[in-house]
Amino acid sequence: MVPAHSGRAEEPVYRPVLAARRGELEALAHLDDALAPMLSPILQLSGTDPSIVDALARMPTRLVPAVDIGALPEPAGTELARWGVPLVPVIGLTDGERRLAALGGAARAYAGRAVVRLRIRQDRAGPDASTVAVEQIWRYAWLAPEQCDLLLDCGDVCCAADVRMTEPRVRWVVDWARRHAWRSVSVVAGGIPPTLSRLPTDEPVRVERWDWVLWQRLADLGVGFGDYGVSPAAPGTPSSGDRLPTVPYTGQGAWWVHRWSRRRGRGDDRVADLCHTLVSGPHWPVTGASFSWGDHEILRRARRFAGAGSTTNWMAWSTSHHLAHVLDALTRPARGGARRPGQASPNRGRSQRGGETRRAG
Repeated sequence: MVPAHSGRAEEPVYRPVLAARRGELEALAHLDDALAPMLSPILQLSGTDPSIVDALARMPTRLVPAVDIGALPEPAGTELARWGVPLVPVIGLTDGERRLAALGGAARAYAGRAVVRLRIRQDRAGPDASTVAVEQIWRYAWLAPEQCDLLLDCGDVCCAADVRMTEPRVRWVVDWARRHAWRSVSVVAGGIPPTLSRLPTDEPVRVERWDWVLWQRLADLGVGFGDYGVSPAAPGTPSSGDRLPTVPYTGQGAWWVHRWSRRRGRGDDRVADLCHTLVSGPHWPVTGASFSWGDHEILRRARRFAGAGSTTNWMAWSTSHHLAHVLDALTRPARGGARRPGQASPNRGRSQRGGETRRAG
């Protein structure tokens, strides 16, 4: 299924679902302006923290995130239209009439569109029931199908068995989705284990990206790609599960989890040792610190130009690199992506504050 308006240069190619925490928001705030139109993040709110509005106001000007308030009780979250910042509301299949009307108002106030999130494992209804649900969304939110991006959320896919179980279900739902004129259709899944605390420490550990494997197996459907960044899909704390310095570093088809427990004097030394190992390893990009803001921050710690940071900082660096890596993979034909005619690689000609380049070889 080819997303609508696929010829437009500003059409997103990547829809990550991210918790609206400080680390993830910091990574988005440092996203290169040139990459912003290719990214359409879905921010999940778990509370009514008023700082989220300030964080959204600091986003790159060409980045318009979607906001999911499905976890918030009524009437919280029905105030999106009053936030005064550009956003796209996320609508669930079980939202009631009052919330649908409020989300529809937010959609018309800003981007003129919405994201409809269908959870593959939770919204288990037949095609007729699903059609009734989406028709109710369009009716009470006053939206047309062409104004809605359909997000097929598979939840956590953490092993080969999960992929085998999820793939036929997604194909069935995509077949149903073809009955309607959606603006676009994307598949999102989480691939990182719910906890990393059982992994070995003081060495990079390879963790398969099963969410990426699932999407590649669905490539013939022409659906868009989304994931959960470097966190699991299940709500809760970040996947590290402890306070050891932890950096899940995204590579081709896998994460390389750096989890450090070495104690050599000051606490900063552990993070410096972790980052030195990372930038000296084979997974460090050829373009080095200029690849993303997160890579730049990692190199600064490897060279002891800055302190160790915190769990929030480690999440921000990991997420920043992950976003840049996925966008690079999706826009390179050799890596299974589909670069548009005349579109440059997302990292070519980037201006990265303080960026340093590592020579090939």
